[in-house]
Amino acid sequence: MSDLLLENEIAHFIHKGYVRLNNAFSRELADAAVDILWNDLPGNRTNPSTWTEPVIRLGMYAQDSFVASVNTARLHRAFDQLVGKNKWIPCRSVGTFPIRFPSNQEPNDTGKHVDASFPGDNPGNFLEWRINVKSKGRALLLLILYSDVSEKDAPTVIWERSHLDVAKLLSKEGERGFSFMELADKLHELPPRKKVYATGEAGTVYLCHPFLVHAAQPHRGSTPKFMAQPPLLLREELCLANSDTGYTPLEQAIRFGIA
Repeated sequence: MSDLLLENEIAHFIHKGYVRLNNAFSRELADAAVDILWNDLPGNRTNPSTWTEPVIRLGMYAQDSFVASVNTARLHRAFDQLVGKNKWIPCRSVGTFPIRFPSNQEPNDTGKHVDASFPGDNPGNFLEWRINVKSKGRALLLLILYSDVSEKDAPTVIWERSHLDVAKLLSKEGERGFSFMELADKLHELPPRKKVYATGEAGTVYLCHPFLVHAAQPHRGSTPKFMAQPPLLLREELCLANSDTGYTPLEQAIRFGIA
């Protein structure tokens, strides 16, 4: 089919850590989702003087417009290509929304990190959630744009090829891996990598390797940014060695990093 990922796009995911899908879902779906979010925000949509915080986080959203936006046929085909058919679980919500507003204040959540994927000893403490070399539980990080995002609109910063460095770090830590904070503290040890900004029109989705290092940044534009970053969950454990059927691009990237 014409909207399948091309070979060079799959190679980009393996070696650089992400692939960008334009028009992954419609602007109509994006607008419907943003309307719901504005209803839950404390500020006035048409009055920037009421936007008093640099970032406001809203809770889980599972209304039809949200679920439909992450379950288009195009996205499902891309998930199959990168993760493998029947190896991922469809999204039933889009998680929390860190909504970023134009502000001279510095947000307090701009540290480089890798998202954790399974609970630690205290499941209620997100900072103790963990990441291991098999990316237990997580197939992809999705960066889903519900508003147009330029370089001034606090686009997420991603570091190309950083997923390979993280794979190597995790390969030495076995099944338990690192906690979110343990890994964050080690990211300064990684080699410098090219920065890329997750910009695009509403309906754009970045399909990111779960080990990709990324960070938020301040908003210096004029229009609030609406983006979600849910995980695509794994249905079964990854295979990193002794496969009889070959390796998916998700697995290939990890194998490449730890080789």
